[in-house]
Amino acid sequence: MKNKVLLIGLVCAAPLVLGTLAYVYQWDVGSAANYGELIPPRPLSGPPFDRLRGKWLLVAVDSAACDAWCEKKLYYLRQLRRAQGKDMDRVERLWLLTDDAQPRAELLQAIEGTLIERAPKLDAFPGKPAEHLYLVDPLGNLMLRWPRDADPSKMLKDLQRLLKVAPRVS
Repeated sequence: MKNKVLLIGLVCAAPLVLGTLAYVYQWDVGSAANYGELIPPRPLSGPPFDRLRGKWLLVAVDSAACDAWCEKKLYYLRQLRRAQGKDMDRVERLWLLTDDAQPRAELLQAIEGTLIERAPKLDAFPGKPAEHLYLVDPLGNLMLRWPRDADPSKMLKDLQRLLKVAPRVS
């Protein structure tokens, strides 16, 4: 009987003792679950963002004279959205143009469905905006960015995880 009571006491005390040790010795609990770099939420406002509230936005920033990297980003945006299946309607693609030129007609045809807007001030976008792909949450906050040569399967995992846990916003 005494052994059972002692065993129950040890089982109950173990989380408290292990938690205290982890805090005191700052044990590494592993890497973050996300692949993209989380950004402290930055509210975005203005014409393209205000009317797109309620949707997750995949954002690319580049000039209209879209080079190979730019085309690759736009392709990733399209594929990431399509891969969401039934949740595809919760995600929009946005290409922010940094100049006043017009994109090529064949490129526009290839990225049909992507919203194209002139870029407002890009102060909220950290680093060099053309070097990354960004994610804006349904409340209009810039919250995540992926690196230049990101792994699309890991980007997809990030987006699927967010859509799974985030409630639908109307």
